[in-house]
Amino acid sequence: MITSSLKSRKVRNGAQPISALTAYDYPTARLLDESAVDILLVGDSLGMVVLGYPDTTHVTLDHMTHHISAVARGAQNALILGDLPYNTYNTPEQALQTAQALVAAGAQAVKLEGGVEKQAEIEAIIKAGIPVIGHLGMLPQSVVEEGGYKKKGKTEEQAMSLLASAKCLEVIGCTAIILESVVAKTAQHITDSINIPTIGIGCGRTTCDGEVAVITDLVGSYPWFVPPFATPRAEVAEATKKAVSEYIAHVGKPV
Repeated sequence: MITSSLKSRKVRNGAQPISALTAYDYPTARLLDESAVDILLVGDSLGMVVLGYPDTTHVTLDHMTHHISAVARGAQNALILGDLPYNTYNTPEQALQTAQALVAAGAQAVKLEGGVEKQAEIEAIIKAGIPVIGHLGMLPQSVVEEGGYKKKGKTEEQAMSLLASAKCLEVIGCTAIILESVVAKTAQHITDSINIPTIGIGCGRTTCDGEVAVITDLVGSYPWFVPPFATPRAEVAEATKKAVSEYIAHVGKPV
């Protein structure tokens, strides 16, 4: 099973770092899958980079199942990981129902934000046989109430709280943990302190057992906002505009 092998991918034990990219549609999923990426995350980041919302809190369960289905049709090998959207896992019963809906759409594992405070919800999903990847650090679904995107793990208190949540998620059976926007020292300490993989985003290049990137950041197809930690490796936006300009100039002209 994909999640079983993923669970042992600790870099300190000589494993290859985990590669994860977001995908929201069939052609992108197929291209990334053919490129041998380990995880395709159908993230609620689609709210911003696909649907044009200001944050992830506008994403619904219907949005997620629609995009997961498209990705599932394009992927044959990568683990398909689906986000539980905002306000769909407020109780263990609701969390399980949401997770089951994502799995029915094609997800092979699910992700939800939160640590110790979400233990009951995570346990309900895992007990039903659905693999869970945790999400600690900066939690995008909390950005409105927190007043913005803020780096986590800066203070000793924050670092200890994150570590306690990471250990809790390990004990209750999570496959891995995504750490988002956690300061490098804290991310490294968490990685070294648990036996399941950490997958970082905005935590430094070598502090976790893998890395996840938003596909639009990687290929440069969403130029209106690029996170400071992102490294674009293509310029799809500029190439698209150039192609469209050439098309407009040649409309109605002989080939």
